[in-house]
Amino acid sequence: MHSFVSLASPAAGKPLAMAIAVCAAFSASSVALAEEKKLESVVVTATRTPQIAAEVLSDHAVITSEDIARSGRTSLVDLLQRQRGMEIVRNGGPGATSSVFLRGTDNKQNIVLVDGVRVGSSTNGGATWSSIPLSQIDRIEIVYGPLSTMYGADAVGGVIQIFTKQGDGPPSPTVSAGVGSYHTYNLEAGVSGSTEGFRYALRASHEKSDGFSSTKSGAFGFNPDRDGYDNNSASGQFSTQLAKGHELGLTFLHSELKNQFDNSATFDDRSKQKLATYGVYSKNQITQNWNSQFQVSQSQDRSISDMRTGRTLFDTTQTQVSWQNNIAVATTDVLQLLAEHRREEVDSTTTELIGARTTNAIAAAYQLKRGAHLAAASIRNDDNSQFGSRTTGNLSYGYRLSNALRASGSMGTSFRAPTFNDLYFPGFGIATNRPEKGRNAEAGLYYDDGKSQYSAVYYRNRLTDLLVNTNVCPVEQATHPFGCSYNVNKALLTGLTLGMTQALGDFKLRGSLDLQDPQDETTGRQLARRAKKHGTLALDYGAGKATAGGELIFSGRRFDDTNNRNRLGGYGVFNLYATYDFAPNWSLFGRWNNVLDKDYELARNYNTAGSNVFVGVRYGLR
Repeated sequence: MHSFVSLASPAAGKPLAMAIAVCAAFSASSVALAEEKKLESVVVTATRTPQIAAEVLSDHAVITSEDIARSGRTSLVDLLQRQRGMEIVRNGGPGATSSVFLRGTDNKQNIVLVDGVRVGSSTNGGATWSSIPLSQIDRIEIVYGPLSTMYGADAVGGVIQIFTKQGDGPPSPTVSAGVGSYHTYNLEAGVSGSTEGFRYALRASHEKSDGFSSTKSGAFGFNPDRDGYDNNSASGQFSTQLAKGHELGLTFLHSELKNQFDNSATFDDRSKQKLATYGVYSKNQITQNWNSQFQVSQSQDRSISDMRTGRTLFDTTQTQVSWQNNIAVATTDVLQLLAEHRREEVDSTTTELIGARTTNAIAAAYQLKRGAHLAAASIRNDDNSQFGSRTTGNLSYGYRLSNALRASGSMGTSFRAPTFNDLYFPGFGIATNRPEKGRNAEAGLYYDDGKSQYSAVYYRNRLTDLLVNTNVCPVEQATHPFGCSYNVNKALLTGLTLGMTQALGDFKLRGSLDLQDPQDETTGRQLARRAKKHGTLALDYGAGKATAGGELIFSGRRFDDTNNRNRLGGYGVFNLYATYDFAPNWSLFGRWNNVLDKDYELARNYNTAGSNVFVGVRYGLR
C-alpha cells in the first residue's frame, strides 16, 4: 500500500504544490466569511450512513434535484459530463451505448447504485447507462477514489449512487412535458407525500426521439438511417414507521429502452434494454447506540439485440442481502460492522457465458472525530466462488485548518472482478484470469464557507494485473484469432482535479479542471478514450422568477484505441439554458445544446448531436 511519502516524490511534488497553492489563494480572500456557513448537506454513499458533507473525508460531489431541473438536461450521461473528474463516451445519440470514466478509470472499474441496489452487467462489466432514465432521478452522489472496503469488487475509480424521489409532507404532484430537435418529446408525472408515518413517492415517464444516424460514412456497419430510441420508466418508494425508530420500506425502478443502432448497411438493427431494481429494507434502532439496517435486493440488466446476423441475449440478475450495524462510540465516533451476500446469474444466447457466482463479504469500519481531527479506517474481505478471497483496506485523515478549510489524505486498495466475458467468452476469455488490483493515494484541500466552494485533489492510483485485449496470449490460448482478455498490463493513473463554485451577487460562477495522465505502464501509451485535460466553465444567473446560464464543456485530444493510432481531436461545446416561473408552481424551461454546432467525436466514426434545442413546461417541485 502506498504511503503519503510517495506523494512528495519529484513526479508528484509539482501538482501537489500547485493544489496547495491554489487552495491557499482561494481561501485567503474568504476566511472572514467562514463563520457564516449555511446548513450542511448530507452524504450517504461515502460511509454507507448519513454524514455531514463537510466531515466526509472522501472526495465527492452531489447533484441535487434543483441542479437537475436547472440544467435542462434530459440524459443522465450528459448531466454527469458536467462534473469534475468525469469523462463520457457514447456511440451515437442519447439512447446509444455509453460509458462513464472516473479519474481515468474504465467504465468497468466503477460501481453504480440505485437506492442502495447495485446495477450493472456481469458480461460487459459496468452499468448500462443508456437505460437509466434521468426523469426518475431525484439526487446523485459521486464519491471518487477506491471504495472496495465499503462496496466490494469494481469500486476502483469510485461509486455513483442514484436516489429516486422520497415522499415527505402533504401530497405533492408533479407534471412535465417537453419537445425538442430530432422529433424528441418527453412526458413525466409523479406524486409524493407522507401521512401518519407512511411515506410514498411514485413517478412515471415516457421519452421518444427519432434521433440521427449513430455512425459516420466509413464506419463498420454504416447505415445513414436515423437511430432513435423510445423509453418508458417508473419508480417508487414506500415506507412505514412500525414504531419509533423502526422503519420498513420498499423501493423499485423499472426502465425499458428500445433503441436503433448501426451494425449493418442493409438491416435496421435494434435492441431492447431492460433495467429493473427492487429493494426491501428494515431500519431498526435496537438501542440508543445501535442502529441496524437490513436489506434484500435484486437488479436485472437485460439486453436483447436483433441484427442481420441473428438475435443475441445477455441477461444479468444480481441478488444481494446486506446487514449493516452502526454503533455509536464515545459520543462522536461510529463503529460499523457489515455482512453481505451477492449472487450474480448470467443467461445468454452465448451458452459458454451461462452460469452463476457468489460473493460473501464481511467488513468493519471506524469513523473518529476529535475536535479539528477527522479519521476513518476500514477493512473488508470478499470471498468469491470463482476467484477466491480478496482483502481490501482504507485509511483516511483530515484536519480542519479553519471552520471553512480542511486538508485530507487517504490510502486505499481496491480490485475489479473479471467479467464473464473476460473469463468465458469464446475466442476471447480465459478462465484463469485474476482480478485487477488497485492501490490509491491522494491528498486534497477543501474550502466551503457557504458562498464559495473550492477543492484541489491530487491522486495516484496504480493498477496491476490489468485485463486488456492483447495478442500476447498464454500458450494454451494461442489459437485465439483476435487476441484475448489477459492479465498482462499495469496502469498508473495520476491527476490533479480542481473544482470551484463562487457566488457573485445574482450570478454564480462554477468550473472544474482535470489535469491527468492515464497511462498504460506496460506499453507507455495513453489509455484509450481518456484525455490528459478536460473541464467545464459555467456562469449562472438567478433573480426573481428567472434563471439562466451558459456552460462550456471542453476536452483535450484522446486516442480511440490502445495502440494510440486513431486520434480523437479535442473539443469545446457551448450550451445555454433557462427557466422562468410564470405562475405559482409553474415554470417554463429550455435548453440550447451545442450552440455553435461543433462537429466532434466521443468515439471514432460515431456522430454526436449538432446544434439542438429542447423546451418544456413543468408543474410542481421536481
